[in-house]
Amino acid sequence: MGTYFTIILGLIYLIGAFIIPKWRKNKVDKDWKFFEVLWFSICFICYVIFLEIRLPSYFFLIPSLFLTIFLVSYFREKRRLVNGLLFNLFLAVGMSYLGFLVVRTVNPLLVVMAGATGIFLLLLLLIGLYALLVFLYWNAIVVLRKEGHSFANLLTLLLAIGLTALLIFSYYSTSILPQWALTLFGIFPAILLYFSVVFYNFLTISVIYQFNQPRYNQDFIIVLGSGLIDGKTVPPLLGNRINKAIQFYQAQKAATQRAPKIIMSGGKGDDEHLAEGAAMKAYALEKGIPEQDILVEANSKNTLENMKFSKEIIEQSVGSTAYRAIFTTNNFHLFRAGMFAKMANLNANGVGAKTAFYFLPNAFLREFIAIVVMRKRRHMIICGLIVLAMIALTLFDYFYVGPVS
Repeated sequence: MGTYFTIILGLIYLIGAFIIPKWRKNKVDKDWKFFEVLWFSICFICYVIFLEIRLPSYFFLIPSLFLTIFLVSYFREKRRLVNGLLFNLFLAVGMSYLGFLVVRTVNPLLVVMAGATGIFLLLLLLIGLYALLVFLYWNAIVVLRKEGHSFANLLTLLLAIGLTALLIFSYYSTSILPQWALTLFGIFPAILLYFSVVFYNFLTISVIYQFNQPRYNQDFIIVLGSGLIDGKTVPPLLGNRINKAIQFYQAQKAATQRAPKIIMSGGKGDDEHLAEGAAMKAYALEKGIPEQDILVEANSKNTLENMKFSKEIIEQSVGSTAYRAIFTTNNFHLFRAGMFAKMANLNANGVGAKTAFYFLPNAFLREFIAIVVMRKRRHMIICGLIVLAMIALTLFDYFYVGPVS
């Protein structure tokens, strides 16, 4: 029976894997890779449950509980950072469970997957940090060459230099510093580890949020402004946001014969000749969008104001709070923009426009720093507790272990 089930499930998986790319061709976002991974995960979970039932045991209910907690939290409110933590808890529990199942069943498929995962984790442990450093230096060079030498473009370079200095210090410090001093300087890697975990949770939910798939029943699409070239021209980064909105506009109109209104949101900066919203409207008109389907919000100075003022336009247009809306921005900015929409009590989730790969590491670091600043009190408290704990350990080493040099 086990062999027949495996063959049938394998055939079902192959059929689904073949159909998914064809199905995605009719969607606004034609990317099919996420759905291939999702389909594989569903089939794999079915296979694991089958193995457990044959034992018989029901330990799969433990990771299932963590997955359920994540899904309930995510679909109740997608724009929360805690969702990244919940998903990573599910992954940790799920991987531990699969390791336990491999030992119990010695299933060939699970053994191969566990072996491949083990090799990957071993390589990550041995060369992961060094590979990261090489990547950061390479990325910094590319960004500086293509985007200029502004401070915002130096983030990957600064991170690479900081990690290099930490590695060099860690290598030589054990031979020149006493134990209590090593414990004291452990403050820096401890805080770095904390922010690494926070960044990983942020990156996880940012990636998951990319796959938001709004229905073709929207009343409004908000396009977030991002600055103009020479104070008057829409740059490629902003053009991608507008193009994403136009893509959804045309797809909904074709599917339902009902076009949403596009709100171009962006005020006039000190160095700009006209409001971003006006320049964005002109761009959309050139792309063939009818003027009656374009609204302009020209007073906002930041993303939070984009959301607040666009919300006011929406509610004035419909005369109530009963509306359906989405917003478009670049993919790296998508999750933080969603957080601002939540802060503005705007019932809207986003769809992200693609960004050049070389730009993403620097951009995600910038977004992460902005989110840390948004929650700075919480992070300052946790970092303060880390410092106090390390100082206490230092005092213990000095007075009870002894200042051995």
